[in-house]
Amino acid sequence: MAHQSGCLICGADLRYTLTLDIATCAICGSDFESDARCSAGHFVCNVCHSGSANDWIANFCTHSTATDPVKLATTLMKSPTVKMHGPEHHFLVPAVMLTTYYNHTDAPAEKISQLRKARKRAENVLGGFCGFYGACGAGIGAGIFVSVLTGATPLSKRDWKLSHLITAESLGVIAEHGGPRCCKRDTFLALQTAVDFAADNFQVDLSIADPIECEFSDRNKECLECACPFYIG
Repeated sequence: MAHQSGCLICGADLRYTLTLDIATCAICGSDFESDARCSAGHFVCNVCHSGSANDWIANFCTHSTATDPVKLATTLMKSPTVKMHGPEHHFLVPAVMLTTYYNHTDAPAEKISQLRKARKRAENVLGGFCGFYGACGAGIGAGIFVSVLTGATPLSKRDWKLSHLITAESLGVIAEHGGPRCCKRDTFLALQTAVDFAADNFQVDLSIADPIECEFSDRNKECLECACPFYIG
């Protein structure tokens, strides 16, 4: 969780200098001129310090060169702005998939406008959608990824079909693992499904390098523990 005073990362006191030096943001990894760091050496830029979870996701993904969706998602979810559960995960899934897709295909310039589209659509998927509407926002996020990637519209043919297929597959996998909801588990499941779908339909190998291990279970009082495929104790 974010510290309420001092350093956002560790809570240590902030220290100020009389000169501006280049500092690397401990959250997004971007470099800035700054006269402030904490006593442990952490620096957090203004966007990451004051922005919303979706601001953070969009900013980090814009600058990221990552090609492993799970590693990128895990980095994003470690930010104090991204809560254990919440609608930010509805944007996180398509943002991660679009970012790694365009980085992998060496077209990073295209991802900025695509991330904007994905964010606008994902923010229409309300918190609690999984229980109140019967469709997990992480699974819908996988559909948003394909819809944005292919340029699907309500009048599309193949692209309309693909968007529905990935949403259905993601929701099916999420449903099979049962409730209660866990935004981290459901995000990982949606990403696994999306990676396989991208390989089969877009011939892009967004390989997940390592077995997925959840680092967030101690923050989730409803954790399924050993019944979750990503639980490590």
